[in-house]
Amino acid sequence: MAEDIKKAIRDNYTFRTAVRVYNNRKIPQEDLDLILDAAWLSPSSVGLEGWRFVVLTNETVKAEIKEVAWGAQYQLETASHFILLLAERNARYDSESMRQSLVRRGITEEEAILKRLKTYEDFQKRDMKMADNPRALFDWTAKQTYIALGNMMTNAALIGIDSCPIEGFDYDKVNSILAKHGIIKPEQEGIASMLSLGYRLRDPKHPQSRKPREEVITYFD
Repeated sequence: MAEDIKKAIRDNYTFRTAVRVYNNRKIPQEDLDLILDAAWLSPSSVGLEGWRFVVLTNETVKAEIKEVAWGAQYQLETASHFILLLAERNARYDSESMRQSLVRRGITEEEAILKRLKTYEDFQKRDMKMADNPRALFDWTAKQTYIALGNMMTNAALIGIDSCPIEGFDYDKVNSILAKHGIIKPEQEGIASMLSLGYRLRDPKHPQSRKPREEVITYFD
């Protein structure tokens, strides 16, 4: 059984490729829910969950995003589903979202909360040097969304669904579009990346290529 699982995992990573053009087949809702649950249940730094995942089905908004997203032209037209990965802004150690992340995990006594928040304060001020830098705080939460992004793509591939992560777009303009349509409150969150999902129209022209394993993975004893 374990060997079957190992083989399935390896086959999965061989199957997965960045798909630009999809066919017209729709992903069943139960499969989409499984992919989205992979994002929802993903780990995040200090358990913050400073993210949201929006399944974008509104054709007007998609058309507007297409105008400013050079890296998503064909995906916006052909993908079965299109997901926006949003990241929280200003997730400081003393923010309400940081406090609520502790409460969700069962830490409710004020003394215990303050002790944990002091640890986060030291982390943000001393280690990351980002507590008073709004851009650095956003980058911190945006990086965490990539954990969820990877999990969604992996889970999609395991059930035969293709995907493509997308960063090729004008971030300011996409944020403006999302704010205009009430999808985000721009002072609270912003776009981190996008993900298209569906079934490939054709197999890739070129075989999967990677750097030599020994260049990428090393041991230091």
